[in-house]
Amino acid sequence: MNFTLKIWRQANRTAKGHFVDYKVSEISPDASFLEMLDILNEQLVLKGEDPVYFDHDCREGICGACSLFINGRPHGKGEGTTTCQLYMRKFKDGETITVEPFRSRAFPVIKDLTVDRSAFDKIIQAGGYVSCHTGGVPDGNAIPVPKADADRAMDAAACIGCGACVAACKNSSAMLFVAAKVSQFALLPQGKVETARRAQAMVAKMDELGFGNCSNTYACQAVCPKHISVSNIARLNREFLGGKIVSPLRKEE
Repeated sequence: MNFTLKIWRQANRTAKGHFVDYKVSEISPDASFLEMLDILNEQLVLKGEDPVYFDHDCREGICGACSLFINGRPHGKGEGTTTCQLYMRKFKDGETITVEPFRSRAFPVIKDLTVDRSAFDKIIQAGGYVSCHTGGVPDGNAIPVPKADADRAMDAAACIGCGACVAACKNSSAMLFVAAKVSQFALLPQGKVETARRAQAMVAKMDELGFGNCSNTYACQAVCPKHISVSNIARLNREFLGGKIVSPLRKEE
């Protein structure tokens, strides 16, 4: 298969970026999108040119590092897949493919297709940890948790923090990410100790880092590779408002 790639090249976060066209040929339809980029970079290195910078790690769809904006959609076409799970057979032979970084003020470009997503880490840090004592492994199993709640908590915990929700939202909101991280604790008894402040702290940090408000278009849910439901946003709102009533977050926190 042969493709024309329009790839965003940007030397650093302050430089002016632009699209550069590349041709790749004889690509196996069973190659993943990242493998195709590897082939392109091999060609560029052999020519003495600077390779295209992009993020990747596990290449198994569980780390969220491979965050690319492909043909106007985070992670490209297909549902429930990350970029590393996107295969070239999903494209037409001879197709022109546009590849960009995730665009958000909170995700500044490091170089080319690589962005700084450490804002997510700061939101997690603001949420703190679970401080209740659960004892050893057998004791953890002795804490009664309704199966429905456990299933919903596990579904929320499936979020890999890739940032697709931010890239898809016209306001660059991180509400789905924050909601998933709040829900995975709020649904379990172990997470109730800090429940009054967790949502407040994480939402405050999200606002501080420059993420926008929820657009209510459900674009985040549509592109999420782990099918995180927007129902978690409703839960986040309840936790946030409940915390405001029970224990308003002090400024020093």
